[in-house]
Amino acid sequence: MSDEVIRSTAKPFPAQAALPWLAGAGVYVLLLTLGPRLLNDPDTYSHIAVGRWIIAHGAVPTTDPFSFSMPGEPWIAFEWLSEVIYATTFTLAGWSGVVALAAAAAALAIGMLTRFLLRELAPTPALLMVVAAIVLLAPHLLARPHMLTLPVMMAWAAALVHGMDRRAPPPYWALPLLVLWANLHGSVVLGLGLIGPAALESLLNEKRSEWPRVILRWLPFSALALVASCLTPYGPEPLLMPLTTLSAGQALGWIGEWRPQDFGHVGAFELLLLAGIFALSRGVTLPLVRALVVIGLIHFALAQVRNADLLAMLAPLYLAAPLARQLGARAEDAADSARGMNLAVLGAMIMATALVLVRDIRPAPRNTPAAAVASAGLTKAGPVLNDYSFGGYLIFAGIPTFIDGRSELYGGQFIERYNRDLSLADLDDLLKLLDRYKFGATLLEPNTPAVAMLDRLPDWQRVYSDGVAVVHKRRDAPQK
Repeated sequence: MSDEVIRSTAKPFPAQAALPWLAGAGVYVLLLTLGPRLLNDPDTYSHIAVGRWIIAHGAVPTTDPFSFSMPGEPWIAFEWLSEVIYATTFTLAGWSGVVALAAAAAALAIGMLTRFLLRELAPTPALLMVVAAIVLLAPHLLARPHMLTLPVMMAWAAALVHGMDRRAPPPYWALPLLVLWANLHGSVVLGLGLIGPAALESLLNEKRSEWPRVILRWLPFSALALVASCLTPYGPEPLLMPLTTLSAGQALGWIGEWRPQDFGHVGAFELLLLAGIFALSRGVTLPLVRALVVIGLIHFALAQVRNADLLAMLAPLYLAAPLARQLGARAEDAADSARGMNLAVLGAMIMATALVLVRDIRPAPRNTPAAAVASAGLTKAGPVLNDYSFGGYLIFAGIPTFIDGRSELYGGQFIERYNRDLSLADLDDLLKLLDRYKFGATLLEPNTPAVAMLDRLPDWQRVYSDGVAVVHKRRDAPQK
């Protein structure tokens, strides 16, 4: 693969070097403006709580300390570093600080993507790809560990793809990124997987007689990458977390982010996918390895909603150089002329941060049953059958949960039974569930089918309700 680039004779875009800053700053200011939107996920509560637990104990957990349904069961905080960072930020700057941190991570990732694309493409196609990436990424812009991982993922993937574009040797300098990734998020196995396309394309670019040399060049790098990914408090265990989670099977269909894409209505994902198909129909071609990578990313994004962010951030990296060769033009760099603009953008970002830190930002009310917990005295009610979406808040509030967002802990059978019972798909089993765990109270969303059933059971009475949560207590349970 040649690294020759045909340069445009047109006058360079004066602010091209500032575009990564502008793109990142635009995303940053937008996310700060949206503020609470980044706190819409109930797991933000639990991630902060886990981080506080780690800080307080000076160690990472190896068994579950937060639920009463899985006491003493093996469990690892495989995102421990992200959780410590979020907990520290929350302690220092509250919810506004958490929002600013998550927004900064997303902005940095977008800025890095823009900078990479501008190495190969003119500003217009580069920015079109960045906008498409932002649209796909938008539903996943939440204050959770994956947000802190985005810049690390971008740096690692960009290093590999840049080497593919330039036929360069493996980027040994990037190996520490895997250590950081492995401790921030359980998706580090993806980072290892991205080595495969780089090594394969390097192999296909050489004559067969050179293949042994290429293999020997990539083997040590791959081995060191595997070692780097195992440098966590849990050793190699985080590498297995995706398999542990996926072993829940069909039960994951009850969890929104693990569901397949829904084409029952027209959405951004479908429109961008159709646009990509249209582009291919106009003669855009990809080298074999790049095509396989993009197809794989599309498959992941179709299989699970949460994987759309991988397609958004990684596919443009693999598309940039082939598109540049077919478009045949790229603007010249203009770093010097944009230096002052970069400083201005940085100043604006600092001012935006200062403004958001004084705002009263709080998580979404629908995930925050604070009034129900306080008014119904749930801290003294005994075991609480909680709604899945309230698990994060209960962990944050120090109340043991029946279920929460840690699907790797509960497993498919437990999740399947929980959802089947609360949806009244198995009424008899719901009654058995209530007796088996000797619940003193329930804390459920108003539209949960089991709420209506509890209203009719003689042993239960509704003691609190609002637009967020409904609380029932056993009639013989202690009342506040």
